[in-house]
Amino acid sequence: MNSKQKSIFKLTAVFVVIAILVLVALVGVGDALPGVFSDGAINKGLDLVGGSYIVYEADIDEADENLADNMNAVKSMMRSRLDTLGYTEGTVTLSGDRRVIIEIPNISDPEEAVQKLGSTAVLQFVDYENNVILEGSDIVRADASYGDATGRGYPTWFISLKLSDEAVKKFSDATLRVSKLKDNKNYIAITLDGEQLSAPFVTEQLTMSDVVITGNYDQESAQWLAGVITSGQLPFALREVQLDSVGPTLGEKALSTSIIAGGIGIALVMIFMIVMYRLPGAIASIALVAYIAMTGIILVLFQINLSLPGIAGIILSIGMAVDANVVIFERIKDELRIGKSTGAAVKSGFKRAFTAVLDSNITTLIASCVLWYFGTGTVQGFAITLFIGVLLSMVSAIIITRILLNSLVGLNVRNPKLYGA
Repeated sequence: MNSKQKSIFKLTAVFVVIAILVLVALVGVGDALPGVFSDGAINKGLDLVGGSYIVYEADIDEADENLADNMNAVKSMMRSRLDTLGYTEGTVTLSGDRRVIIEIPNISDPEEAVQKLGSTAVLQFVDYENNVILEGSDIVRADASYGDATGRGYPTWFISLKLSDEAVKKFSDATLRVSKLKDNKNYIAITLDGEQLSAPFVTEQLTMSDVVITGNYDQESAQWLAGVITSGQLPFALREVQLDSVGPTLGEKALSTSIIAGGIGIALVMIFMIVMYRLPGAIASIALVAYIAMTGIILVLFQINLSLPGIAGIILSIGMAVDANVVIFERIKDELRIGKSTGAAVKSGFKRAFTAVLDSNITTLIASCVLWYFGTGTVQGFAITLFIGVLLSMVSAIIITRILLNSLVGLNVRNPKLYGA
């Protein structure tokens, strides 16, 4: 295969891949990966689809000198529970000195929201007579796992617990006593605010700090129960003082309008790139289409909650993708102006621009990681979409654009005027 045939092959392969990406993004692949415009394909935040609004108040009678610290602990634990349940776009804010406000998207029934959140999170392990054996503070960690926990030769979902040192002795004594009970009384129930979540049977004394809970769990129920247990027990009980269903602040109609406006903006950017840089601008526009398709696929595939800050992260990363192409193409034009051949100018332009493009993208990736680690709620949503967008913009600008331009040079498309010189 000569160089011309290799160029044709690369050009064809890239266009086929882009066409497949666009097709998958628009149409999807069966039920596993619906198209981005399908109903429910992309999880939307509270500001786009509405959700539930819950207000809790600390249920304490006397003055608490540690109230401020305990309310911050409540906020942190509720935030952790939202993240565990996958509601990264949910918000937790303190109001006054005793209230905490929680907003959860995509749940229109506030009662369902309370149930999913775990209500006021007083976690206990009790026997059949409701004698408390362990409390939430006795659990160091809980994880949902998949494997052969029973030793019977077939894998199932189960929950693995790590008990604190102080809890091991209590749990050992309790399991010895409970395991000897008859008439199906040999169980230890896991309760949340008095409501039974699970009641695994105990058949032997458990003396270790590592405990396995088995049952008819699927992935979702195992992860939910592990998340509830891991979140621990709040410093005091909370009572619900307000449950409301809230509508979207942006709405489906406004969202559709925003999509149209975004499409017009992208089209204008493509026109500008083609006018300014001609053939490379057209190539960059094709790469931008691939970028948008890949972004949509990832949003659907990983069920990332999309809110207004998340959309802002995507728009910002689109700008960075175009900016990277501008830097590269300006370098190519500089090389052509000093008399280099088209092939040498394209090669040198990418090489000279690579460091600047890489540095700017790496610093943005670091910033998005910091925002995700230290931020909560919508800040994390912005950080996630920005991180994904920047990674994909590097693929778009550095890989796709480079392959297409080098392939065209290999096909003797070398007129400097076509490259903006």
